[in-house]
Amino acid sequence: MSSLRSILIHPDPRLKKVCDPVARITPDIETLAADMLATMYDAPGVGLAAPQVGVLVRVFVMDATRDPDAERRPTVLVNPEVVWTSEALNTYEEGCLSVPEHYAEVTRPKQVRLRWLGLDGRIHEQEFDDLWATCAQHELDHLDGILFLDHLSAIKRQMITRKMVKLKREKARA
Repeated sequence: MSSLRSILIHPDPRLKKVCDPVARITPDIETLAADMLATMYDAPGVGLAAPQVGVLVRVFVMDATRDPDAERRPTVLVNPEVVWTSEALNTYEEGCLSVPEHYAEVTRPKQVRLRWLGLDGRIHEQEFDDLWATCAQHELDHLDGILFLDHLSAIKRQMITRKMVKLKREKARA
């Protein structure tokens, strides 16, 4: 049975940390992955990285299936690494569960090939494109302490950060 976890809101120092690799798949990692998927679907979002729930390990989950009638494709990536990116680029309006209600266009490679450890203990490799590629790169950034805001101009980043500080203050008072 999975449980929902609280999502950290920017600015939080844990969101800027480089995460540690996972030594092996354990029941704790399996529980973390199940909780993260439940939290991501509940939010709702298309991806969630472990540091966003305060766990500083190299794990993220994603499901970029946008069609509500399509079958879900929950994907759990442990120790993911990029092995190839396309020269072709894509620009998506990205958002982040740790930066609620703020979106900005970010340009990234249109396709990406990742290698990761699966919950089955085996190494997997797959190519992702379009929204899946954007999501994978966005979540991988989280594992390196990078937010999508870091891809924006300093002025835009500061403006959004000020709004997030204000939001956190208001939530603390409530």
